[in-house]
Amino acid sequence: MKKISVSLSGHQTSVSLEDEFVIALREIAKRRQMSVAALIAEIDDTRKLGDNLSSTIRVWILNYFRQ
Repeated sequence: MKKISVSLSGHQTSVSLEDEFVIALREIAKRRQMSVAALIAEIDDTRKLGDNLSSTIRVWILNYFRQ
């Protein structure tokens, strides 16, 4: 597990993800020519109220590679 710290809407937060998801997140950010923090912020914007950010990121990554 790796902890990633980012600023979302002006608030510091951190997410814990398995190494494989961190690698995938970095790969997607690189493909899209953006920072990992910017990608996490974009994913966060899609999150439903009450959903866990780490889980939302995992599902988003899964859906990204399914497309």
